[in-house]
Amino acid sequence: MSNAAEESVKRFCDGCSCSQAVLSSYADRYGLEQTVAMRIAAGLGGGLGRMGGTCGALTGAALVLGLENGSPDRIDKLAKKATYDAVAELQRRFSERHGSILCRDLLQHDLSIPQQYLEAKALDLFKTECPAFVETTVEILDDLLQ
Repeated sequence: MSNAAEESVKRFCDGCSCSQAVLSSYADRYGLEQTVAMRIAAGLGGGLGRMGGTCGALTGAALVLGLENGSPDRIDKLAKKATYDAVAELQRRFSERHGSILCRDLLQHDLSIPQQYLEAKALDLFKTECPAFVETTVEILDDLLQ
């Protein structure tokens, strides 16, 4: 496991959401304060607001790729394309490894349904499954950032 992956998994296991764990691990690299990174990613966990959509680790990584490749110039089409291409590749590789990019598929529970969320918690899926999703995401992200 890479240092970044190890750090992200540790942050996740210490209480960060999956998105927060990924983005905050890269915050210093981009001059982003930890508190700001945590707030930016606060609503992305559990597949965007615990709705079971795109895995939060991936959305956190998409934010990192935006910081890496994006441009403050809204007409910079090359930067936009580079960012979109990197995010698409991240998702492709993740899906190849885990079979889906959707939280509800990865956990086999739809977190937007209260009973299924409680069942996922009772089964400890956030501790037994999600760390691997964070690790995979950061390993792919590190490769894309090189």
